[in-house]
This record gives sequence, structure tokens and C-alpha cells, in this order.
Amino acid sequence: FVALTPSAFLLFSSAHPACGWCVWCAVSLVRVLSQSLSISLSLSACVSTAEPRLFFCDCFSSPGPTTMASSLLAVSFRRVAASCRSALTAASPMTASLAPRSNRGVATLIPQVQQFVDQAKELCSPDKVHLFTGSQEENQQLIDGLVQQGTLFELNQEKRPGCYLARTDPKDVARAEADTFICSADREDAGPTNNWADPVIKKQEMSGLFRDCMKGRTMYVVPFSMGPWGSEFSKIGIQITDSAYVAANMRIMTRAGLPALEALASKTNPEFVACMHSVGRPILPDQDPTSEAYISARSSWPCDIDNRNVCHFPDERQIWSYGSGYGGNSLLGKKCFALRIASVQARDEGWLAEHMLILGLTSPEGEKRYVAAAFPSACGKTNLAMLKPSLPGWKVETVGDDIAWMRPNPKDGRLYAINPEFGFFGVAPGTSSDTNPHAVTTMKKNTLFTNVGLTEDGDVYWEGMHDLPEGVLTDWHGRKHWQPTLKPNFKGPGTGYKGMGYTIDEKSSPCAQSNSRFTTPMGQCPVLDEKWDSPEGVPIDAIIFGGRRKDTIPLVYESFDWNHGTFYGASLRSQATSASDQSGMVHDPMAMKPFIGYNVKDYFAHWLKLGNDSSLKMPKVFQVNWFQENEKGNIVWPGFGDNSRVLDWIFRRCANSADAVETPIGHLPTPGAINTTGLSISDEQLQSLFAVDIAAWQREAKQLREFFESLHEKEHPEKVVPQVWKAGQTLLDVPCVSHCLLTPPRPQTTKIKTI
Repeated sequence: FVALTPSAFLLFSSAHPACGWCVWCAVSLVRVLSQSLSISLSLSACVSTAEPRLFFCDCFSSPGPTTMASSLLAVSFRRVAASCRSALTAASPMTASLAPRSNRGVATLIPQVQQFVDQAKELCSPDKVHLFTGSQEENQQLIDGLVQQGTLFELNQEKRPGCYLARTDPKDVARAEADTFICSADREDAGPTNNWADPVIKKQEMSGLFRDCMKGRTMYVVPFSMGPWGSEFSKIGIQITDSAYVAANMRIMTRAGLPALEALASKTNPEFVACMHSVGRPILPDQDPTSEAYISARSSWPCDIDNRNVCHFPDERQIWSYGSGYGGNSLLGKKCFALRIASVQARDEGWLAEHMLILGLTSPEGEKRYVAAAFPSACGKTNLAMLKPSLPGWKVETVGDDIAWMRPNPKDGRLYAINPEFGFFGVAPGTSSDTNPHAVTTMKKNTLFTNVGLTEDGDVYWEGMHDLPEGVLTDWHGRKHWQPTLKPNFKGPGTGYKGMGYTIDEKSSPCAQSNSRFTTPMGQCPVLDEKWDSPEGVPIDAIIFGGRRKDTIPLVYESFDWNHGTFYGASLRSQATSASDQSGMVHDPMAMKPFIGYNVKDYFAHWLKLGNDSSLKMPKVFQVNWFQENEKGNIVWPGFGDNSRVLDWIFRRCANSADAVETPIGHLPTPGAINTTGLSISDEQLQSLFAVDIAAWQREAKQLREFFESLHEKEHPEKVVPQVWKAGQTLLDVPCVSHCLLTPPRPQTTKIKTI
């Protein structure tokens, strides 16, 4: 430490490059002096050329009384600091490129980050290294470059300003669960629902794949924050990628750029999640022009699907993803970090990282409650998060549509949730002015569309959006003059598509790929909750679980308590959607099965442990099913805006002001408890929506028993939550199902009622 004057100084350290304590000593000194002097000091640069390291601080006049002397000294020191910075960055071009000045001072790469970047550069051999700043100017340069290489197509800027369309390789369209691995040191920590790989062997394999994988390309260093600035909830990540498309999407989906580096530098414990990504196609001069590697590397969407790997190293807080450019596999802040790695962090730190939307619900009387809801991907989370209620006087506002980090607040014992994301990554097909008008408004500008159709006038199109537009349509493969596949509607001429007696078969050769997406900033949502970016989060009153079920599961019912609600989540089953590479009816506990970063049995136990903390006031838990079908295969409940009628009952149950009847599966609404005013639905249909079919539930219990038994592993059977096994007994025995986890048996006090 070298004091130049009481208000200007230099910091000098000869610490080892791998040690960050010199940085934190500097920050601490700056803070101490800031508090004792009439000026504020901010650490502005850490320039690493060679040992020793030099840290220099700028002095800035603070609001309030200052002396003329201190102001003059501040000006003098800024000139000294600028001279030092100029000399040092001129001597080290690489360092200069990795530490550009932001609007709030020069960003610093702390030694841990610098080491990570240096190692990635040495391994991947990029032609260039670019530190992502997050500025609008930088973003436009990325977009222009993507347009030039054919990855993006500029849409009609009058209709959709700032919007572009991307088309992926036809094989790179969804998350790849078969190629996704949890690489924990102990195999048991991955559990029976994850693909486990030995971390040492997998790291060697991935290092081989990443060796020289960025030759001929630019390596983007993308610092980002998951969560609001200044929040104790928030976590920092550093993503390395060779995809400008990924970098541009990360700017929308996360708080990406230099402020993330500044936030990291301000932390006492500078922990960050290291994220490595590559499309896996280096541009090499000596490649065979006829080879797949040569063609893919120079295509508009390079990828190496045959070697696709998405690997998580939870013990090291690292993610390595190779071979895919698709969002779920390449935007590593999303499912990989915000769920798989964060779920491990949550287990270790005593909170929950969940695949849930968060919404604010305000009654006509002005009372407000917050709800979190878990649905498998492509089951309507975004639609519910942006709901336009059909019930007069009700208001739904969006906090988040996909991920919730919930942490107990010691002050009042309630769970408080943040949305760690900064944008929406929504499924396009089915999104329309009827199903989600707020989403349609949100994506009118500054949006990246992927794998949707293109109209003749440069707009986007997908199935379920609206009637087919006039003119030539180009499908998601880039094929012009797309025509829909038709099927008879059995109503004769004069009906259906162009009066031909046919309807459009939206599942056969669609114009937009079934998992096509839009990436759009949250700030554009017209119903954004005022606390969506609150560092403290919002208090959760209710948690909802739901999935796509044709039968058995009623429209809505409430658990007896938190443990029973945990069973709701643990037993969740749903029809597979296009968001993943699965099919049929799948077990998806808490809608988290693909995203739990550790043993699912320990995950259940973690939920129960939180609920058994007597100091906490846990939310009420509900289960819903918007997708019940009649004998003709038609969905009975109108859904969308009318789901506000279900939210109304949930809201009133939280206030203990709505009627319910106890059944073997939980508390169901009594007749008339759901507001159906103005709804075109018969009494018979309502009865079917709330029926408890004992035979169907017995079949359900058998399948649940088989699932829970499949979680058993001979090596460590004591890690299984023992009460889960009771789910296989008959559902007529209320204690064995409704309290199958930890609650002691309760006597059956009411008869089974069918409403």
C-alpha cells in the first residue's frame, strides 16, 4: 500500500496470480478510506501483465460537503491513474481487450476469472477473444455479423423493429436429455434420474473435444448475473462460447455484461459458475471440402450433434456443453445453471431452485398475493405467467415465467422468490392474441425468433398464431411455398380451410418447428409486476403443480399440508412435449426431473426438511390440470383467461375464505366454489372436471409405486424417503397416499365424494 496523499493512493501487491486476496485487500482498503474521507473511492482497474500486480483506484467527489483540496487531489489522481492505465494496457494488448472501460469505471477480471479465461483460450485456440460488455452498440455489431453469415434474417423492421429470425440445423432443435450428464464425484449423488459420468474421465473426454475447437472463430467471454443486481439471491456466471448467436441471446436472457464483473469483484466470496460452450466446429484451412466437418463449420448453423455433450460438474460448479447451439443446450445460464447447478447450491445453502413461474395476483378488492407454479416445459407456464383474466376486476402481473429461486426469510419465516432470468424463452406454436395477448405484445420488438415460419412481407408465422396469411410462406427449413397438410373435417364442402371441407393438420409438416422459440426482454412485458426486479424477492402464498393429463387429475385441489403437497410434486406425471426428446406419459417430479442436479431422493428430503422447520410459514400447495379430455378427445376446460377462475379459488383458500370438501386426494372445491359466471360449460362437464375416480386412482397408485420403487438403489437404500413406498397401497386407504412421505397416518374422517 503506497499512500500518495490522504485521498489518493496506489496499491501494490506481489500475490500469486491464482490468489485473489490482493484484490479483496484492495477493495477493503478502498471501502475503509471511502467511509473516513469526504470523497468516495472506487476500485477501477486490475491490470495483469506479469508479476507483480498493480491495482490503482480513482477518486471521485462524493455528494455532500467536500474540500477544495480533496477535489483537486481527486482530479490530479485521476490523471495519474489514466497515465498508468494507458502505459500498462499499451504494454499488454491482450489484457487491454479483456478489461475495457464501462460506463461505471474500468471492469476488472479478478484472478480467478482471468485464470479461467486463460485456460479456455489455451485449450480452445480461438483466433480472437472478445469480452462481452453488454452494450447496445456491441449487440448490434453481433447481430449484423450474424445476418451477414446467414445465421439471422432481418424481419420487417416496420412491423417488428429489432427482430430477427434464426434457423437451426434440423437435428439441433431441443434439449438432449440422453446427452446430459451429472458428473458428481460420488455416483450416488447423481441418483437414479440422472445420467452419471465419472468427473475425471468426463473432464478428460470433454477436454479432448474442446481441444482447438475454436480455431478460426472468436471466443466470447460473457459475464452474467442470475438474479437482480444487489440481491443476496443472485449468482454470477462466466460463459465462454464461440457462438455470437448464443452471446446475443444471453444478453436478453440474463443480466450480461461488465456490471456482472463489477458485482463479482464486490463480493467477499467471489464464487462464480464457470460455463464452457462450443458448437464444436473449428474452421480449419486443411479440411476436406467434401467432409461434414468442413460443410457444417461454414454453414449458417454449425454444430456437432454426433458428439453433443452437456456436462455438469456440481462439486466444482462448472458446466461444459459441446456440439449444440440450441438454447437449452447452449444458453448455459438457463436450465444448466439456474436449475441443475443452482439446485445443488440451494441444497447446500438451505433454499429452493425450482422450475416455476412467479405471478402476482390482485383481487378486485385490491389485495395481492404471489403464486409460484411448476409445469413441465411447453405446458403453459408462460401463458399462466402473463394471464389476462376473464374474471372482471382480477389482475395478473408477471414476475417470471420459468424459474424461481425461493429462500426462507428469517424475518417473517416466509418463502421469498426471485426470477433469476432477464428475458422470456417461450414456445412459439400456440401463442396467439387469444391464448396469450401479453406475450404477443412483448415480442413485437427486440426479439430473436428461432425455427418459426416466414411470411412474404417479412413477418413471422407459426401454427396456432392466427389464420394462414396471404402470400408465399417459407417454413422453418427455409423452404418457400410451404403449404399446410389437410385432413377431412367430415362437414362437407363450404366448411373448413378455404371451404374445401378440410382442416389444417398442424402436426404434420408444420410451418414452424414444434419447439420453435422466441427470446424477448422481460422489460417489454406490458403486465410486468412492479417487484419483478426486486433484490428482496416476493413472498409466496401458494405453490401450484400441474401437467398435461387427459384424465384422473381434477381441475384443482389442495393438499392437506406441506408434506402432502410435496407428494403432489413428487408424483407429478405429464404427457411429454416437444421441449425434450422424450415421448408418452412421463414421470416428472416437481416438473424438475430433467433439471435436478443431485439425487432425487435427497431432493424430496430437502423439500420435507424445509417444511418441517417450525420457524417457517410454508405456502399452501395445490395441483391443477387444464387438459382433461372428454370421450371425443376434446379438452373440457376452456383454459387460458378462464384459468383465473381457478386462481380465484386458490387465492380465497389462502385467505381461508373458500369452501372445499375433503377427499382421499386432498381438498376439492365444493359445488359453486368455482366462479363460472359467464362461462359456457354444463353441470355435467363441471362434474367430470372434479370427479375422483377411485379405479383410475388405483391405477395411478400402481404406476406411482413402480416409479418410486425404480428410485431404489441397493447401494444406499437408507437414502430413500421411506414413506414414499407406501404410495403403492390402495388409494382407498387415505393415510398411505395423502401422507405417504413423513406425516403420521391420519384416520379417514369423511367419505369419498364425487362432485
